[in-house]
Amino acid sequence: MPLPSRDVLGPLAAVLADTDVTDVFVNPDGRVWVDRGAGAALEGGLRIPAGEARELAVRLVAAGGRHLDEATPCADVSLGDGIRVHGVLPPVSPRAAVLSIRVPRSERLPLERLESDGFFERVPRAVVDGLVARRANLLVTGAGGSGKTTLLAALLSSAPATERIVVVEDVGELRVDHPHVVRLEARQANLEGRGAIGLDRLVREALRMRPDRLVVGECRGSELRELLMALNTGHDGGAGTLHANSLADVPARLEALGVLAGWGAEALARQAVSALDAVLHVERDAAGRRRLAEAGELRLTPRGQLAVAESA
Repeated sequence: MPLPSRDVLGPLAAVLADTDVTDVFVNPDGRVWVDRGAGAALEGGLRIPAGEARELAVRLVAAGGRHLDEATPCADVSLGDGIRVHGVLPPVSPRAAVLSIRVPRSERLPLERLESDGFFERVPRAVVDGLVARRANLLVTGAGGSGKTTLLAALLSSAPATERIVVVEDVGELRVDHPHVVRLEARQANLEGRGAIGLDRLVREALRMRPDRLVVGECRGSELRELLMALNTGHDGGAGTLHANSLADVPARLEALGVLAGWGAEALARQAVSALDAVLHVERDAAGRRRLAEAGELRLTPRGQLAVAESA
């Protein structure tokens, strides 16, 4: 995976060149925390002064084609082949700039590799193989850094080569090893506040591209409405990810996003149950190991409320 030049990466060049690194955090106090798969740890001997941290944040975001300044103090960009950079400047971060960098693995992990790493110890791999084969619509859930994107990429990579996959993301992060993938990324407004293209519109654009599998990298707002409506109109094999702490929390998270999309709880429940065939919840344990913890199905209670039941 090609990295930006050392001139762009500055004091983080050596850390980001380490193939074991998955996340890098630059805090307002100048300390750098690095995750190499076992949780974030302080990187000894590396401290970035406030002025240098600001310059680094602005430079990294500019390398991704966006602006980071007083008018736009927060930005999220993708660099190279999936490096995700989130930068925040004062006054939003009062003391100094903050950087959060997510680094994808240098190698794409197929289902076979995940299986050998113990990812499917709790839920057998045969379960997910069956879901892909029957073109089930999937929701992959979990906390940040739990492996949602890794699992979704592996599932999509195992889809038949004849299928057309259209991926919609806010910032490009999903890396699918498949011969027929089209990627669409949202666009922020320019300095005049114009030209923004959100995920909800991109989902509608994707439907015009005749996808065999429509994928939304992360559902965080009104794009959930567009995805569920699309999956309810004959688009099988679709997928999305959602932040949730447990399988039991998924209905509440969906209801919260439904409010953002202008849906009441009952409307959201009926759309979600009809559109989504399975929920796959992933987690990361105290040792940093990622695994598929639970698989479930969305249900309607007798009172029409959204619920989830663990698959047998």
